[in-house]
Amino acid sequence: MGQNNHTSLHGFILLGFSDHPKLEMVLSGVVTLFYFITWVGNTAIILASLLDSHLHTPMYFFLRNLSFLDLCFTTSIIPQMLVNLWGPDKTISYVGCVTQLYVYMWLGSTECLLLAVMSYDRFTAICKPLHYLVIMNPHLCLKMIITVWSISLANSVILCTLTLNLPRCGNNLLDHFLCELPAMVKIACIDTTTVEMSVFALGIVIVLTPLGLILISYGYIAKAVLRIKSKEGQQKAINTCGSHLTVVSIFYGTIIYMYLQPGNSASKDQGKFLTLFYTIITPSLNPLVYTLRNKDMKNALRKLVTVDRESTKSKRDQKS
Repeated sequence: MGQNNHTSLHGFILLGFSDHPKLEMVLSGVVTLFYFITWVGNTAIILASLLDSHLHTPMYFFLRNLSFLDLCFTTSIIPQMLVNLWGPDKTISYVGCVTQLYVYMWLGSTECLLLAVMSYDRFTAICKPLHYLVIMNPHLCLKMIITVWSISLANSVILCTLTLNLPRCGNNLLDHFLCELPAMVKIACIDTTTVEMSVFALGIVIVLTPLGLILISYGYIAKAVLRIKSKEGQQKAINTCGSHLTVVSIFYGTIIYMYLQPGNSASKDQGKFLTLFYTIITPSLNPLVYTLRNKDMKNALRKLVTVDRESTKSKRDQKS
């Protein structure tokens, strides 16, 4: 226990991609670029959907939450990662590591559940269009969001607390670029079967259950779309759900490939790159997916840009 406390005081060393120093320089540029895209894209979606009254609907309420979630998710990872990539110092304080672990797990779990809630919203819009606004009323939407964030927080507290209570016997080398739960479990110096079983059980609840609900929702949606006689109506329904289905495929596809392979067959470097993909690249793709496939969002963004230009022009005229 003395060695464990000693490790806690001095924090951890994130090995990351230190075995490939040349790759670190390339990654720092790529990560910075995608972080910038994530901030610009998701901020634009939040502002556009708030300022345009036509987008004050349940669908865009959940989309704003997803954009806010992606901003928080990447910000909990990228700044520390860039510090480690730019310099020889790969350390992270104990408090910083613990904070990142809890926040990372909380926000990751939230995204899994939020995507399921968004699929229910699309199911209601397509399968019960006449009752959509009655069913998806503001009170229910807010209730669903609070439930999603609360369940995810509880999941994070349980799993992260179990992991941090494992004795490490002085081990402080994390073979990752962030304080991730599997990496923390690996440096424990006792049998971790109980913790791993807990992670697996809660993983089913947080990952596989929402995915199952999403697939069921889209099963009903597919049946409803096939019943629509007009091609225009079918195309509109497909466009309504296409963006969300694309995001779901990217996010869950990466997580399942990484965490649910038999025997965890992914190599160390492969696991790091997959984590890099769903924690950094995916949040930057979400705004592009939703804006490129959504006419209403495109129009709202055009209005936002127009208002900004007019405001800038007005300030210039006042100065002159």
